[in-house]
Amino acid sequence: MNDDLRIRHSEAESASLISDPVEKAEKEAANALLQADRVRDYIMASIDRGGKFKLRPSMLLDLNRCAIQGLDAYAGSWRPGGVKINKSKHTPPEGHLVAELVEDLCDYVNENWERSSAIHLASVLMWRLNWIHPFTEGNGRTSRAASYLALCAKEQILLPGGYSIPEQIVENRAPYYSALEDGDHRFTENGGKLNENVVPKMETLLAGMLAKQLTVRHQNATS
Repeated sequence: MNDDLRIRHSEAESASLISDPVEKAEKEAANALLQADRVRDYIMASIDRGGKFKLRPSMLLDLNRCAIQGLDAYAGSWRPGGVKINKSKHTPPEGHLVAELVEDLCDYVNENWERSSAIHLASVLMWRLNWIHPFTEGNGRTSRAASYLALCAKEQILLPGGYSIPEQIVENRAPYYSALEDGDHRFTENGGKLNENVVPKMETLLAGMLAKQLTVRHQNATS
């Protein structure tokens, strides 16, 4: 099962701009740094505003643009058609539904911002963005960036540590994919309602990764 999960990826109407694998890898690495800087900018802006934060679809589009600009012609745009996720039982919604579903997700995060925990909000973003799969490319990268942004903005801190949650996920994707699949199942069992009953496995995963990130930071600071 883990071998199957490791090669899970999506197929959508896409317009790849780079065919050379080495050039593509170099561009992806540069974009990853750009996206990380953009996440930091959003976090610091929220802190500067005294904790005021509102998730907007434009932020998600911006994070995707950072991730796949120069790689795909649809960078920073909603996918225009359907998409299939290999090695997953979930079929994302059709392209014409994406914008409205993303708006609903932003509304959920904003309406529950004060009463919900940072881990819950981050988990909902992580799972739901992958469920919607709103982009032709970079869905995982964008969901992880948005989730980490929400976590830090909610806690009003640029979390320390050189082994961040997104880095841990990339290093070992199997638990992440398992949590995504669990959310898909629970969402169906919950009657298609988005609430705290959908993402408990993702919450457990992210909480453990956050603890590890902070532990590594502490170990590095004291060694």
